[in-house]
Amino acid sequence: MNGFRHLSVLWVERAKAGYSMHVIGTAGHVDHGKSALVEALTGTHPDRLKEEREREMTIDLGFAWLTLPTGEEIGIIDVPGHRDFIENMLAGVGGIEAALFVIAADEGVMPQTKEHLAILDLLEIQGGVIALTKVDLIDDPDWLDLVEEDVRRAMAGTVLAAAPIVRVSSRTRVGLETLKQELGTCLAHAPAHVDLGRPRLPIDRIFSIAGFGTVVTGTLSDGYLRLGDELEILPAGLKGRVRGLQTHKRKEEAAVPGSRTAVNLTGVTLDRLKRGDVVAHPNTYRPTGRLDVRFRVLPDVLQPIRHNMTVKLFVGAAEMVARLRLLGVDELKAGESGWLQLEVEQPVVVVRGDRYILRRPSPGETLGGGMVVDPHPKGRHKRYSEESLQRLSTLAKGTPSEILLQALIAMGFASLKEVIARSNLDGENASAAVRELIDSGQMVFLEDETPQVRMKPEMAREALVTSRINWEQVSSRCLQELREYHRFYPLRSGIPREELKSRLSLPARIFNTVIRRLVDAGELQEKGPQVRISGHEIRLSPVQQQVADALLARFNASPYSPPSYKEAQAEIGDELFAALVELGKLVSVSDDVIFSREAYESMSTQVKSMLAGGKSITAAQVRDHFNTSRRYVLAFLEHLDAIGVTIREGDTRRLK
Repeated sequence: MNGFRHLSVLWVERAKAGYSMHVIGTAGHVDHGKSALVEALTGTHPDRLKEEREREMTIDLGFAWLTLPTGEEIGIIDVPGHRDFIENMLAGVGGIEAALFVIAADEGVMPQTKEHLAILDLLEIQGGVIALTKVDLIDDPDWLDLVEEDVRRAMAGTVLAAAPIVRVSSRTRVGLETLKQELGTCLAHAPAHVDLGRPRLPIDRIFSIAGFGTVVTGTLSDGYLRLGDELEILPAGLKGRVRGLQTHKRKEEAAVPGSRTAVNLTGVTLDRLKRGDVVAHPNTYRPTGRLDVRFRVLPDVLQPIRHNMTVKLFVGAAEMVARLRLLGVDELKAGESGWLQLEVEQPVVVVRGDRYILRRPSPGETLGGGMVVDPHPKGRHKRYSEESLQRLSTLAKGTPSEILLQALIAMGFASLKEVIARSNLDGENASAAVRELIDSGQMVFLEDETPQVRMKPEMAREALVTSRINWEQVSSRCLQELREYHRFYPLRSGIPREELKSRLSLPARIFNTVIRRLVDAGELQEKGPQVRISGHEIRLSPVQQQVADALLARFNASPYSPPSYKEAQAEIGDELFAALVELGKLVSVSDDVIFSREAYESMSTQVKSMLAGGKSITAAQVRDHFNTSRRYVLAFLEHLDAIGVTIREGDTRRLK
């Protein structure tokens, strides 16, 4: 291995428009062939610990990556199947979006099959493919049909009820290509990862590499990480910086939401980190010691859930002890749902909408799970307060500002009136939500009406708005298009506005507003119908300058009878010729006639002098004056007519 660059557990996801980043996780009973299947699919055995190899059993999280038939690379987290290591399994599945659910054909549905399925159900992992492994051990096709029927019964009513079943063998490689295709189909329907501008990476592995220092890995969400970013590691509040980023064994300048990411940290030592810590930008997240949650009890728990129980909380990659406070009821029985307030022994970083699992510490048992509704309640709730319960029910649907922001993100660019209509908020809640999004910087008014809106939102309902996330994406894309244009056409001063508008696929009003804001911010410059990055200039290479000087020498040698358009273009090429026109070295007066700047200005001055005092002249007089041909003179005089210097009267011209 060659240090940080070649770590086999690292991941690649590309920040390209339209390119999806996905991470899947294995699940299933012990010894059903999860790790063997991952190795057969990827060529990488996920068991990295010596004890795992000796015992032939996955103990901790393993990592690999897979290239699908489409060419897309996805990350795979391999989790333990043994009940003794179920808590290690929980540290891995929090960051996945689809499951590779493994069931051995010779054993069928087993206890950890059911427990893993229940966990995926509680976490609402929406996608998945079921791999029926070890089919090479079965000679009777009818047996495989019976196992599949049993699997379908077990999956009924769960998130994997409609998941395809693929018969595979890791040893003979039967079914592996079909399995890859089914995974691709499953992930093609996964929702896009949202960039909220606040990256969050729950740490699931920590190690050190000589010459590089501390490295942490996890699944990135909610924003980008870039080289050089200042970081905060929570909940301890440690300060650090991104020294390096890798995904799928490749170095990256930016890690994108949804990707398995390895971060080389500076300023943080290995001994100060632990699994479950969260890497984030400074001042974007606040740890909490108390959280309000919606909870669903599994249907086969041994005892009811009672107030003040001690439980283990699993959220993201974190595991911690918590005390459970029941709200509104005395107990929750198997299969029931209700409200809890969890008080954790150690601060944890969560956001509204995060999924979690609760387990009984001893004897170990998965109790249930659900969704975080309020990560920062103001204090302890009165257990039977109707007001508190009603507030939690409302929060479960989302705060007004969250609802409005989701509508804003979904619509891209729209009038404030349209966004409010989509959010279905009433006037008072809508006005408060607008102010909150303005104050937090989440809503961008594209036509400078922010002050009026902050005072009275209903006064600017026709104003064009967008989310900060969308604005940053569109403005970044606009700047990138210009950088690419300048790179491909260095001899052009800028891109035509209409061409840029077409590339960005934006309506005229939105495009014009985007350009105006970027010009006002000093990012862009406009020159006539062209747009360019601020500071961009046409610069000729030494070779190009030599070629241009040779052509200009020809123009200077015969200033009033110069080479034609076609001759000049043929001599130096279209791009360099156009650059000389852009730079003003050559001046076009017609489709075929062009003069050097010096000759053009000299002719203009002399013609004006000949016409001074109300005099008039003919084309023949001008031709004789400059000792040139009628072709050049007519083109030049018609040019002066067109720009308003002269006016034609019959066969003569005078100053306008």
